Amino acid sequence: MTAINNWANETEARLLSAALPHAPTLGWTRRLIAAAAKDAGLSAAEAELLLPGGPRDLAALLARRHDAAALTALARIDPKILKVRERIRNGVLARCEAAMADGEAVRRWSGFLALPLNAPLGLRLAWASADGLWRWAGDTATDENHYSKRALLAEILISTLAVHQAMGANASAAHLDGRIEAVMRFEKWKAGIKPGDVASRLAGTLGRWRYGSA
Repeated sequence: MTAINNWANETEARLLSAALPHAPTLGWTRRLIAAAAKDAGLSAAEAELLLPGGPRDLAALLARRHDAAALTALARIDPKILKVRERIRNGVLARCEAAMADGEAVRRWSGFLALPLNAPLGLRLAWASADGLWRWAGDTATDENHYSKRALLAEILISTLAVHQAMGANASAAHLDGRIEAVMRFEKWKAGIKPGDVASRLAGTLGRWRYGSA
C-alpha cells in the first residue's frame, strides 16, 4: 500500500507540474488534464485514476501544494517570539506568495473556484489553508473559537489573494493590515456575528475573487 501511495503522490505532483504551464491558455478544464497527462507520459486512464474528480481534484492539489510551500517558508520563523497579529500577517503573506509564484495559472484557478458550482470546494480549500496557518501560529482552541477563527482567516486569505491578483503585493499587504484588525477584535466579532453570516461572508468574498476585487 505504501508503494501505491508513493506512486500516487509522486505522479499527482508530476501531473500538476505539467498542468501549470498550460493553465493560462486552457483554463482549469479537462483539456488541461489531457495536455498535462500527455506531457507527463500518462495515459488517459492513469489520469482518470489519479483525478476522478477532474479539474476539481487538480485544483485541490494546487491548493495543498501552496499550503505546503507556505508552511515550509514559515518554518524559518519561530511564531512564539511574535505577537498574534504578526503571526497572522506572516502566515497570510507566505500563503499569498506561494500562490502567486504560479502567476497566471493561479488566476485561472481562482476563477474556476469562484464559479457557483465550485464555490463549496473553494471554501473548503480556504478553510484548510486557514487551519494550517492557525496551527503554525500555535492555536490550540477546541471550542467554537476553533471554527470561528478559521472562518475569519479563510475570508482574509481569499480577499488578500484577490487584491494581490488585481492590484499587486503592496496593495494586498495594506489590505491585509487592515483586515488583521478584525482578528484582533475577534471576541467582539464572534459575539456579534450570527452563525449563518460566516458562510455568507465567505461565499461573497469568494465570488468577488472571480472579478479580481475584494
